[in-house]
Amino acid sequence: MIAGLPDIDQHDTKPGMSLEAMREQCEEQLTAYDKKLLFYFFLRFDCVNLVKLLKNPEAGIDQWGNFSLDQLRDLITSATELNFNVHRYPSFMSIFAREYAFNKDKAGYFPEDEMAYEFLDYAIRTCPSRMMRRWYKLNLDITNILTAMLARKQGWSVSDFIKGDGEVQEMIRENKTKDFNLSHELDYIPQLMKIVDEKDPVRKEKMIDAFRWIWLDERIFFEPFSMEAVFAYLCKLEMQERWAKLDVERGKETFQKIIDDLRSEAQVPEEFKVQSVSQQKTL
Repeated sequence: MIAGLPDIDQHDTKPGMSLEAMREQCEEQLTAYDKKLLFYFFLRFDCVNLVKLLKNPEAGIDQWGNFSLDQLRDLITSATELNFNVHRYPSFMSIFAREYAFNKDKAGYFPEDEMAYEFLDYAIRTCPSRMMRRWYKLNLDITNILTAMLARKQGWSVSDFIKGDGEVQEMIRENKTKDFNLSHELDYIPQLMKIVDEKDPVRKEKMIDAFRWIWLDERIFFEPFSMEAVFAYLCKLEMQERWAKLDVERGKETFQKIIDDLRSEAQVPEEFKVQSVSQQKTL
């Protein structure tokens, strides 16, 4: 399946194939266990759809979720009217739906942000794939770090905006240094600090996606025909669909420069260098 997929290049601003076509291939060719892994990729769309329906029961929903409109309405009804968590849905979704009415009018409550955190926390705790858990942990850490840096620039209380209770979150809340003393723990902190200083919001978003793209490439480098590679491919397709909305030539030129800058700054772990040389000799 992977060998037959179109090549994806991070410099292209047009998707190599559609998410719909990729999903059809996954449905036709993957095992039941593999599909359970990809459930996590599509669950994020379900979470977005759930918030839409809680805010407006007549809202349209995104087609990429695991659950249909009727299923999501069933989840909401079961959670809010019957006070029941239906087992076929992740329990955090039912809890969120039940508590929404009590939280929606609170100052500083942003349901999209709260649901995004609940999804990431669920994926980090329950996903069977170590690589995928690390991906979701990376996204949570990036969100918290960038949010903290922006809050500090605005003179806001950093701890009010941080989600979760892990080691990284604790360091962000308690440390007053410029990098929250995280440079010793996370080697990508200097790159994030550069991203947060970017003034152009479009370029900033593309810098974040470029960073994520490189991270995915590095994690599947030695396992290009794994389920994790399928997951990475889906993540890249989603990024490409966002980039396709930008001007093609401007987007390609901008992203090319971002990738070159990030790669020149990235430090390749020594074990990657050793293994790469070893593979080349073997070939």
